[in-house]
Amino acid sequence: MEKPAVQRIGVFTSGGDAPGMNAAIRSVVRTCLHMGIECIGIRRGYHGLINGDFMPLNFESVSGLSRRGGTMLYSARSEDFKAKQGQERAGATCKLLGLDALVGIGGDGTFRGLLCLAQQGLSVIGIPGTIDNDIACSTYTIGFDSACNTALECIDKLRDTMQSHERCSVVEVMGRHAGHVALNVGVACGATAVLVPEQPIDFEADVIEPIRRARLAGRTHFMIIVAEGVQGGAYEVAKRITEATAMDPRVTILGHVQRGGAPTARDRIAATYMGYEAVRLLAEGKRCRVVALQGDEYVNYDITEALNMKKGLDPQTYTVMRALTGVK
Repeated sequence: MEKPAVQRIGVFTSGGDAPGMNAAIRSVVRTCLHMGIECIGIRRGYHGLINGDFMPLNFESVSGLSRRGGTMLYSARSEDFKAKQGQERAGATCKLLGLDALVGIGGDGTFRGLLCLAQQGLSVIGIPGTIDNDIACSTYTIGFDSACNTALECIDKLRDTMQSHERCSVVEVMGRHAGHVALNVGVACGATAVLVPEQPIDFEADVIEPIRRARLAGRTHFMIIVAEGVQGGAYEVAKRITEATAMDPRVTILGHVQRGGAPTARDRIAATYMGYEAVRLLAEGKRCRVVALQGDEYVNYDITEALNMKKGLDPQTYTVMRALTGVK
């Protein structure tokens, strides 16, 4: 085995936590050990990097980590890092600890931070970890499948009580400005209607008519899935349903429960592959990249290129959703 281009790597998680982040940390550490590279864990993201909050990681410290939700390295958003002085302090910490490279697990904000550190001469690799699945360079992000499954489990339970009382349920799922969770969960649960921020909403055609058609077909309960980025949110949607139909919908905000729990097999496997690829790239001398999944293939992009990409909803899934809800 050739001598790796780096000798000591720091790994951290940043932004919102996602199931599978621990599996990615484990993969980074175990791959480092396999390649003869030392691995240091940075706690609390860029905040910890600025303040020197770190811990050495070894084989035993990551044993059994893949099945755990959350992130053992904690996560935090750092206002200080947004300023040049904070970025310089973070770079100084890397020099003090003798870090040749950093692996950051998170979303676009994490990647922008890595780019700032790359401009100081540090080798950096980003791994896409967010339940929103909104990283443009990658068709899949760590945590998305687990979040969808958690939301689906909750919605299935809600459907039982809605059916018992012949009610309309309006469920808001996470996704910030992205409707990937809402769209996929809506298709999986057989929702009456799905509202996402990426698409203009004709409330009469997209919500009221599907409810009416379902009622005329004999249905007495209705499930409306709303992405949190939809203007007005679930409560506004419920209010408009009441005005148009005289029904009294029940609103459920699933919230942060979607971030928790053990990751699914898909998230554990994707996280493991991405962690391995990140260390492999650094060992080969690559220095400013994002690991990504395109179809079934793990690829990598320059961070600047990755940040300039745009991502929309999967058109096929959106077409299927509209067909199954009866929207023309």
